[in-house]
Amino acid sequence: MKERNRKTKSSVREANSYDEGWKEVIEKFFPRFLQFFFPQVHAEVDFEKGYQFLDKELERIVKKSVTGKRFADKLVKVFLKDGLAKWLLIHIEVQGFYDVSFEKRMYIYNYRIFDRYDEEVVSLGILADADKNYRPSRYEISRWGFRLLFEFPVVKLLDYLEQRDLLEKMENPFAVVVLAHLTSLKTKRKKKERLFWKVKLVKLLYDKGYTQEEVLGLYRFIDWVISLPEALEIQFHKEITSYEEVRQMPYITTAERIGIQKGIQQGIQQGIQQGIQQGIQQGIQQGIQQGKREGIYEAISLGLELKFETAGLALMEEVKKVESIEKLEKIKEVVKRANNPKEIELLLRTL
Repeated sequence: MKERNRKTKSSVREANSYDEGWKEVIEKFFPRFLQFFFPQVHAEVDFEKGYQFLDKELERIVKKSVTGKRFADKLVKVFLKDGLAKWLLIHIEVQGFYDVSFEKRMYIYNYRIFDRYDEEVVSLGILADADKNYRPSRYEISRWGFRLLFEFPVVKLLDYLEQRDLLEKMENPFAVVVLAHLTSLKTKRKKKERLFWKVKLVKLLYDKGYTQEEVLGLYRFIDWVISLPEALEIQFHKEITSYEEVRQMPYITTAERIGIQKGIQQGIQQGIQQGIQQGIQQGIQQGIQQGKREGIYEAISLGLELKFETAGLALMEEVKKVESIEKLEKIKEVVKRANNPKEIELLLRTL
């Protein structure tokens, strides 16, 4: 039992680290998400009428829950093609670790959402954990003639382990998402193998013929779930840069990578001007640090603009007063999770 608890705590920390990646990719490719994992649902949804994510409403509805943390849960309002039901709510939950209360939580969220909107609610589960025997799909209470049965469809990502070749051939973006997730699970302590698969998966984005927007969206997920040590990350970027040049498709030019490369080049030039090897080495190191800093500035700026537009960009003057890379990384992470610019303002005052 103690061993199971230790594994669970470790899994919780890892699952939480993937949370934003899953939320972002589901929202960005929502119709394809349903098409890949729940084709029957996809076939009956009228996407021409649009759909609406209600994450803030979900947060308010379940914030007092006593059943533990959620992992990448989403609430989406969709319309149907049948002409009978005007609309329904789809509650999606990606569960990334073993949790004895998962079925109960799915039931609680479902009835709370129903109680709030008085509309039909369908709950869908994605099991992203590493335990092949963990397959919760129902919550039941039965006593004295009373019976409550709540069942919901789930997809177990581990079931795709033997279908890697098929996934590599599929066009749906979530084939790549599943490949990236499984790769992350299977290469935790195999750094070189992790590098190999990260390079392969990113190259696969080009081979599948995705648009630039699709490539960047999926790359962000891959980069999120398949992290590498700094030395291997540099090697990864070199390989992808070369590949992009060959394909003449320079899509993955992330702000941080550009900053690092510029910093290295500036450092080399400074060192050459000093005329001695020591100067070159010092210049390179200084350039790398400055490059990282500039890259993170760019990443924060992009995040603020995308999430909060002008109000977000107005904060960059204060952000650029922060020089510590560690503090800048913290700001970048908060930007990803923030719901409004005031959260960033509060953080900046404490740094």
